[in-house]
Amino acid sequence: MAKAEKKSSGFVQGIRLVGRTTGPVKTLRGFRKGQHTVPDAVNPTTLAFLGRLCAEELGEEAEALFQRARGVCAYKRKDLDLSVSPPGATLTAKDFTLEIVYSFDGDNAAAWRNEWQLSGFTELDFLRGEACGELFSGRFQELVFSLDGRGGQVEAVIDAVEELEDGSLRVDYPSDYAHCMLSVPGVDATVRFDGMELAMVFPCGGSPAELLDGFLAVREAFSLSKSKALSGLLG
Repeated sequence: MAKAEKKSSGFVQGIRLVGRTTGPVKTLRGFRKGQHTVPDAVNPTTLAFLGRLCAEELGEEAEALFQRARGVCAYKRKDLDLSVSPPGATLTAKDFTLEIVYSFDGDNAAAWRNEWQLSGFTELDFLRGEACGELFSGRFQELVFSLDGRGGQVEAVIDAVEELEDGSLRVDYPSDYAHCMLSVPGVDATVRFDGMELAMVFPCGGSPAELLDGFLAVREAFSLSKSKALSGLLG
């Protein structure tokens, strides 16, 4: 494999797409009014309880996606595998891996959160393809790029943006510099950097191709800045 191909493959492998939906715990089909009570704390016991409550929804959701992937991508039996173990399920396909996990919505034990994480791909062509768009249209709100141990200092990124004179990037940050939020003109997303991951958070769900286009626009803006602290983040 040529050097450029290896670099592109590594870049794509570092990406995962994340989508979330939420709702009241009492709306899950496993919740029995008069028999169950809504949890008031997040702990191992209530997490196990949530796993039982969401089992029906999770099973149907995972099976439906398995069947859609078979049809849309024309997968054969050996190309696709589904494992369901509430509160989570994993669909492992020839071109991608999708994890579905039910959890509580942060510290709110009265609400559930359903999170999809798409990863395991090695080619941009799959993310831009019609099949991927049909399977996951409008499903994801975040594109996360892992720096795999070659992260950068948040302070260095802040300084690099503040030293730019062309206004091509804007940065905001808390006083402890735990992370920073960057804005790129023309990109309808917020970029969050914490030293090890760079996440693009979009205002509404989009297709993998749409999120990828926004991410590549940020990558270009970083590269054009001529700052090593910025261009080095995304290669």
